[in-house]
Parts: sequence; C-alpha cells; structure tokens
Amino acid sequence: METITVVIVASLAAVITGVVVYALTRQRVIRAREALDEALHQIQETKSATERERKEALVLAKEEALALRERDESELREKRQALDRLEEKLTAKDESIEARRTRLEDRESDLDQRNREIIKLEEGVLGKVEEAEILLQRLSGLDSEQAREVYLAKIEEDFREIGLRRAREIECQTVAEAERRARAVILDVMERCAVEYVTEATVSVIMLPTEEMKGRIIGREGRNIRAFEQVTGVDLIIDDTPEAVVISCFDPIRRETARLALMNLMVDGRIHPGRIEELYEKAQEEVQRTIREAGERAAERAEVTGLPRMVVEMMGRLRFRTSYAQNVLDHSVEVAHLAVMLAHELGLNVEVCRRAGFLHDIGKALGPEWEGPHALTGMEFLRQLDIKEPILHAVGAHHHDIPPSTPEAVATIVADSLSAARPGARRENLENYVKRLASLETLANSFPGVERSYALQAGREVRLIVKPERVDDLAAAKLASEVARRIESEMEYPGQIKVTVIRETRSSDIAK
Repeated sequence: METITVVIVASLAAVITGVVVYALTRQRVIRAREALDEALHQIQETKSATERERKEALVLAKEEALALRERDESELREKRQALDRLEEKLTAKDESIEARRTRLEDRESDLDQRNREIIKLEEGVLGKVEEAEILLQRLSGLDSEQAREVYLAKIEEDFREIGLRRAREIECQTVAEAERRARAVILDVMERCAVEYVTEATVSVIMLPTEEMKGRIIGREGRNIRAFEQVTGVDLIIDDTPEAVVISCFDPIRRETARLALMNLMVDGRIHPGRIEELYEKAQEEVQRTIREAGERAAERAEVTGLPRMVVEMMGRLRFRTSYAQNVLDHSVEVAHLAVMLAHELGLNVEVCRRAGFLHDIGKALGPEWEGPHALTGMEFLRQLDIKEPILHAVGAHHHDIPPSTPEAVATIVADSLSAARPGARRENLENYVKRLASLETLANSFPGVERSYALQAGREVRLIVKPERVDDLAAAKLASEVARRIESEMEYPGQIKVTVIRETRSSDIAK
C-alpha cells in the first residue's frame, strides 16, 4: 500500500513538473515571437524612413539644380544688360568726339580768319608808329639817338634808386643778423629756464567755519578786533562777505603772521586779548622758522653754499615779497640760474654770477632803517658781512645805480631783465596797463601821415596805418624807425615793442 502511494505521489510530481515546464517554455516562445515581430516592425519602419529620406534628398537636389539654373540665367541677363549699356556709352562717346572734332575745325577756321585780320592791323599800326615817331621828332626837336640818351639817363636814375634801396635792405639785414646772433645766447638761456610763479597781493582772505565766528572775532564792544589790530599791526576787515574776513597790510611778513595768529585763534576757540598776544608770539616764531627754511631751500635750489646765516634769513624774508605779482625769492633763484647759464656761454666767472644773481634783490628785504635804492642798500648790507667785492659790485649795479664795470655785473643785469621781462613773469594792474596802451597809441598818432594806430599783444606791438598819398614805401620804413626810437626815449616798458607800418593803396572802377 505504501508502494502504491509513493508511485502515485511520484506520478503527480512528474505531471506537475511537466505542466510547469510546459508553461515556462510557452511563455518564452511567446516572448520570442513578440521580439521577432517587434524586430520585423522596426525593420519595416527603417525601410520606410530610408525611402522617405531618399525621396526628400532627390527633391532637394532637383530644387538646388533649378535654383542654380535660375541664378546662372539671371547673371547672364545682367551681363548682357551691362554690355548693352557699355555699348550705348561707347556710341555716345563716339558721337561726342565727332561733334568736338567738328567744333575744332570750325574754331580753327575762325582763328585763321582772325589771324589774317590781325596781320592787317599790325601793318596799319606799324605805319602809324612810324608816323608818330616822325611827329615826335618834329615836336621834341630830338632825333632817335638823343631820345635814346634821355631814356638811358632815366633808366640810370631809376636803377640808382633801386641800388640805394637794395643797399638799405642789405644794411637792415646785416643789423638784424647781428642782433639775431647777439640774442641767440640769451634765447637759449631763456628756453632752458622755466619757473612758475604764484600770484600774491596785499590782502589775505581767511575763510571762517561759521558766520558766528565774526561776532567772536569782533568781541564785546569790539575789544577783540581792536586788540588784534593793535598787537599785529594789520587792518582786519569784516564786511558782508559770508564766512570770510580780510587781513590787509602792505608788510607781507606782518600780514602772514597775523593770518597764522587768526587761524590759531579760530582753532583754539578762546578769543580774548590775552590769548591774542600769546598766539601772536607763537605765530611770529613759526613765521621766523618759515623764513629761515625758505632761505635755506632757495639757497639749495640756486646751488649757493657758504652764505652767512643772516644773509640766508634775509633772503627767506623775500618769500613774502612780490613785485608786479612776481615772487621775489623765486625771481632771485631764477636770476641765479640765468646768470650761471650766461656765464657758461660767455666764459665768465660762474660763481660770481651765481651769487650775484641770487643776492641781487636782498635790499628789498631790509627794514625801513636802510634808506636808498634797494641795489645800493643791499650792496652795503652784504659789505658788512664780508662778501667779495665782485659780487658787491654786481649787486649794486644791477639797476645801473652805479655804472657796471665787470662782465659779471652785466650778466647779472641781463639775467634780471630776462627774468622780469619774459611773458608771464610779471603782472601790472589794469589802470597802468590801459594807460600804457593809450600812451603808445597817442605817441604813434602824433606823427604826420598816420591815419590811425593800434596797440596789440598787450602792448608788445603797435601797428600804424598811414595815408598812402602822404607816405610812400621809403617814408614808411623811415617812419617805423622814428616811432621805435621815440618809444625807446619817451616810454618805460618791459621787453620789446614791435613797430609795424601798414601802407595800402586801393584802385577801383565800375564796369557798366
């Protein structure tokens, strides 16, 4: 019984195993068929896409071939049209050339006719000239030889005038060449020297932090401003100008000291007579230190060494001194450089020129106890400090207060004139400027034959327009020389003044 059961169980297991195997095998077959169908479908789609692309490529190729054909036909048409236009232009040009040839033939015929007429006129004119010569000989009582002599004499006279004029031109050219060569060294020196100047004036403007500071500076019943003016010796001007006061004084050092004292008072904030005196003393010490440093720096710039301490301090005082808006200390340094360059060019004593150029205006820094021209007072001041005599002579002679007797003194004079007279170095006030221009024009108008005159280029040139019927060309040159000489003798001016005489003759008529 157990054996039968085992057999049945084994049979059932075999049947079940077979069923499971069959089911699994069938599923694999189904999946394989589905994969095959999908592959066949993809192959079919690929064939269809390939066929479509082939057709599209064929269509595009046909379209491109058609476009190329149309473009070639269009270019061919344009070339044919251009050839047609060119042919038309050539035809028109041939017609124009033919018309021009016809006009030239007609003009040549007209010229031949006019030539024959001119020949006839010349024959008639020659006959009339012979008749006129016979008539002139009868009226003048001179034969042809005598008339030729008179004509030659006239020509000789004309050429003599031309020769004199040419000789004068050569003389003027010679003088101009001599002046040019004489100025060459000076111009070369001026080109190598460049110094900037800061404009100075007789007043200093102090900007205030607030408008209330004016009341504090004035003080109760004006005690602060009175104390400040009494201690500093300047005029303190407080007006309606917003947030600003003005310090006025002709002594630049005193003005600078007062400016520093006022600035320190505003920073300190305690403004009363006692504090004013205290800060003014500190400002004096600071100004003295500034003067000493300025003198030392100027001596270094001018390359002047071994000067006494008093001379250096006195030169430093010139930092606050101006002449026609030109800073005197910077001017002294520039004169030293110019004098050295002139000395090198002319073979003079370089050290004497350097020191004389640097110290020439030291007399301007001396106090009121030194009376007289600043050149002479400066020379006497330096003599007390055992400065060498050649330097003293150049300092004393730089304004011709004493006659210059050494080349170094002349070089110092020239250097001083160059520094003061070159354009931009000095500035004169408007009133003097206008008066100088008016005087220049009045002087030019005083000469006979001058119609009007104009002062140009800040008074460095004057142009005279003369009446042509009263002044000829030779007289114009003479007039320019006379005006220049009179300007030299009667006027004072920096640099040079160019005189130009303009003579103009106009002739006019009316065509009806």
